[in-house]
Amino acid sequence: MIEHVDLSLIDWSRAQFALTAMYHWIFVPLTLGLGILVAIMESIYVRTGNPEWKQITKFWMTLFGINFAIGVATGIILEFQFGTNWSNYSWFVGDIFGAPLAIEGIMAFFLESTFIAVMFFGWNKVSKRFHLAASWLTAIGANLSALWILVANAWMQYPVGMQFNPDTARNEMVNFWAILFSPVAVNKFLHTVSSGYVTASVFVVGVSAWFLLKKRNTLLAKRSIVVASIFGLSTSLFLAFTGDGSAYQVSQKQPMKLAAMEGLYQGKSGAGLVAVGILTPSKKPGDGKDAFLVKVEFPKLLSFLGYRDPEAFVPGVDDLLKGGYKPGFKYVNALEKSHALSVEEKIFLGKKAVAALASYHDAKAAKDTAKINLSLAELNQNFPWFGYAYLNSPQSIVPNVPITFYSFHLMVYLGIYFILLFTVVLYLASKNQLENKRWLLKLAILTIPLVYFASEAGWIVAEVGRQPWVIQDLMPAMAAVSKIDASSVVITFILFAVIFTVLLIAELMIMIKQIKLGPKDGGTH
Repeated sequence: MIEHVDLSLIDWSRAQFALTAMYHWIFVPLTLGLGILVAIMESIYVRTGNPEWKQITKFWMTLFGINFAIGVATGIILEFQFGTNWSNYSWFVGDIFGAPLAIEGIMAFFLESTFIAVMFFGWNKVSKRFHLAASWLTAIGANLSALWILVANAWMQYPVGMQFNPDTARNEMVNFWAILFSPVAVNKFLHTVSSGYVTASVFVVGVSAWFLLKKRNTLLAKRSIVVASIFGLSTSLFLAFTGDGSAYQVSQKQPMKLAAMEGLYQGKSGAGLVAVGILTPSKKPGDGKDAFLVKVEFPKLLSFLGYRDPEAFVPGVDDLLKGGYKPGFKYVNALEKSHALSVEEKIFLGKKAVAALASYHDAKAAKDTAKINLSLAELNQNFPWFGYAYLNSPQSIVPNVPITFYSFHLMVYLGIYFILLFTVVLYLASKNQLENKRWLLKLAILTIPLVYFASEAGWIVAEVGRQPWVIQDLMPAMAAVSKIDASSVVITFILFAVIFTVLLIAELMIMIKQIKLGPKDGGTH
């Protein structure tokens, strides 16, 4: 449907957005979790009146502030890219996508940016309880910011609560609450923020372990480890629970992503969940090759987790391309209730939808009421596959399976490891034996980068796994990109890469310096 598409423009625009998003996500999880941990520690200080807890709170609050300040810069650049690199997307769904982002800026960011001033500069100037309230409101504001951004992202994965306006060729919001409380949005928010809590908990445990190894600030380290390991263990268990919910939603709304996550090409009833596997590098859809060189799986577990039925049929990549099977997932159009459509059929229906839209505008110009009604009826019937009209081939709906598969399994492995680490650290801390376990303290420090790998891997699964869709089934990346010169995107990509790297290095240097300095005297309030 689209002629003369500059593929390099699409690739560079996607690369630039991915670069910005991944750098931004280095800062966000720590902000989400450390804000809550700081508020918890200050709550203990206010409750006990112990000035040592004030000292502990102020130390972690300083690290929170450093991370918060640098994270804001990358977030602003990320939102600007919707207007610069993805203007067609912004036009097509800006009425819907812009609403949660506007709420985030007006309500959530305003909340955290207002009270963060009290949080940092209000010591000894306002009452203990007011300062504590400011700390909690800052933490809550950061999490509310995440809520609205994740609602917007979830809508792209599962577009609901909207109606297409053929006169403007734009989608318009008709049900705000359906968008806010979409099951995908709810699970995405809970899973993402809990991953931030785990990230912050690992960070606090790791930094505190460094203090214990250096035999300095041991009181701060021990108390911080107890708070962070309790918080980390509880939130990592919750993270596993929400991960199950998120995977279930993927199976229902984005079956191709699920197939990529499990390296499943040939669907089957009673499908097993891959525990360990090495994919066949040369594997292509429909080539008949075994998908795995080596595989160990839990029998029937994928069917149970994806459909709550151990015997359910789970479609693979080849099934989703060819269609013909009876869908077990709920996100289907009326035409697919008896059997799933092939991608070729969806492309045909998508082209009918686009043609009907053009016919509608011609009929409206000619004031042909009968043709207007016929065109609208055909457009509405085929609109669920509108985005397929822009695909060049059925195989283009298959995401990068190896990247999605390995990222997903890395995330799961590390998630299990974090649960075990928090359990062991908390047990030894309760027995006052942690200082003697130098190997464990060193392991806790080395875990800090691992928790960031896990967090980034989760986003890789979410975003790479849904390619080529910018909006699931409605708009692929090739239709969303701005009509600009690819060279300008290349230049800004390089500039952003340099700027973000400098910012990251700066944060690491400032953080490390601040950690080495250690806490200042807390004094009394």
